Amino acid sequence: MRVHFIAIGGSAMHNLAIALHNSGHEVSGSDDQIFEPSRSRLAAKGLLPAAEGWDESNISTDLDAIILGMHARKDNPELLKAQALDLNIFSYPEFLYEVSKDMTRVVIAGSHGKTTTTAMVLHAMQHAGMSTNYMVGAQLEGFDCMVELESGSDFMVMEGDEYLSSPIDLRPKFHLYRPNITVITGIAWDHINVFPTFESYVDQFKQYIDTIEPGGALIYNENDPVLKELVEQSDAPVKRFPYSLPEHFIDEGTTFIETAEGAMPLQVFGKHNLSNLEAARWICLEMGLQEDDFHDAIASFTGAQNRMQRLAGSSIPVFRDFAHAPSKVQAAVAALAEQYGDVRAVLELHTFSSLNPEFIPQYKGVLDPAQERWVYYSPQAVSHKKLPPLSKEDVQSAFGEGVVVFDDAQELAKALESKGAIKAVVMMSSGNFSGIDLGSLFASY
Repeated sequence: MRVHFIAIGGSAMHNLAIALHNSGHEVSGSDDQIFEPSRSRLAAKGLLPAAEGWDESNISTDLDAIILGMHARKDNPELLKAQALDLNIFSYPEFLYEVSKDMTRVVIAGSHGKTTTTAMVLHAMQHAGMSTNYMVGAQLEGFDCMVELESGSDFMVMEGDEYLSSPIDLRPKFHLYRPNITVITGIAWDHINVFPTFESYVDQFKQYIDTIEPGGALIYNENDPVLKELVEQSDAPVKRFPYSLPEHFIDEGTTFIETAEGAMPLQVFGKHNLSNLEAARWICLEMGLQEDDFHDAIASFTGAQNRMQRLAGSSIPVFRDFAHAPSKVQAAVAALAEQYGDVRAVLELHTFSSLNPEFIPQYKGVLDPAQERWVYYSPQAVSHKKLPPLSKEDVQSAFGEGVVVFDDAQELAKALESKGAIKAVVMMSSGNFSGIDLGSLFASY
């Protein structure tokens, strides 16, 4: 096929482009801004556009498919020309469904833990020598590309994101996959710019359950009361499998789970990761992996990129984590405090929701388990997102007493130079703390 990507630089988009290229298809793409690691990875495959920006001449009738990313706009000149030529235009979730509609589709959904749970499943399957097709949203150790379409497997494992599919398809991505097997890890309000109320957000998961293929398997976290009620009220003709936390304990900084062969040490920690592990175990069982093989594999799982990823070079543990929504932040901080005791939790408000004055009160108390609680935001990011001005006092009030608020990256970097008496640090953001070089900064710890 000849395939052109409009907005090729996105995390999922560039991985899909590389996967198609690796399979022998002719791939081209465009974007008005491409950041690392997408830029280097595309360049290594000869797929990096010669120049940034949009060009109608990229679009012609000899293209078999256009794949449209969410970063593009409805008035994108390449999109308008593709529409005028009546070409086949897909969002990437539409395209993934098209290539997997004859496979057994396994979808990991939920407001949190999707990437880690998907990573655990893929790690276990790879460890057992069971190949599978997949799409995952973060770089994983041992995997060159985060999309695989032609492994020869009958399974397609995908993250099921609830965000919108494309600028011309405003359905949540996970509504398009029609899973045969799915897990929902939990429901916690996010994406306020798209789902302005908690009720409208929950309704997306209600609709998602109705998209499961009849007779399919729904694995769900029974410790989430909203999710539990949603599943129990649904009349979807599917099999239901509730899960909870596995039996576990912490000994000298290591988390162990109880298995039929005895206590097994893990390289990850925290109740959220234990919940993800249990979800992954259920999925792997449904995919035909034996329980002892799963446990053998999961003992060597170190995590997905930027999901409690330890930075090298420091004498005390320093972690980089993608947590940004309130439930994710709360889980990350609680896990670190339980594992290490006195910790410093640093959160950057970077997303549309987290910088929205109407949403920020959702963060009340999420940093409380930490001894030192710091929050950073960039006034420039607030302005760029065209949100109402945000003051340090607004943030302080929303998070509660004892929280130190920074709105200057240099001041934050200066404060971070001192480790004090803390035993661990977690830096949480979906951004990059306005370009602070965390590796160099923490090398002196």
